[in-house]
Amino acid sequence: MATLNAEHINPFLIAAKKVIQDMCFVEVSIQKPGLKEADFGPDTWVIIIGVTGEMRGQVLLAMAEKDACNIASKMCMTEVKSIDDFSASALSELGNMIMGNAATVFSSSGVGIDITPPALSHGKVSFTNTYAKSLCVPLSFDGSVVELYLALRQE
Repeated sequence: MATLNAEHINPFLIAAKKVIQDMCFVEVSIQKPGLKEADFGPDTWVIIIGVTGEMRGQVLLAMAEKDACNIASKMCMTEVKSIDDFSASALSELGNMIMGNAATVFSSSGVGIDITPPALSHGKVSFTNTYAKSLCVPLSFDGSVVELYLALRQE
């Protein structure tokens, strides 16, 4: 298994920071990364996007219900107190925009990746990946936190 380095991780961080800042009108701070199990509690929303091509695996964006509502409120420009179909669609689109931006950054440096449509999960769920450890990078802004999980390997 080829290990991922900063060249493989930074495009995801750059894309996530830029898209969240642009869509939510906030300043995003990237926190210290670490290896972490992708195990989520009952109050968690997770955007799941698969990656294929020259890298394979999954990218997860996990957030507590209150943070999901905060993001959806900013994206929908109206107060969201609970995630409904409309706000769930906004969260999925956030994941889509982040990954589309990351794919563009990779493409400009000669690395081809494709992404799957986002899936949105809510509640207690755990993801086990047998070929790549999950690197978790918390992104904080406006009292909210989104955890970016990268479970990828280079092909």
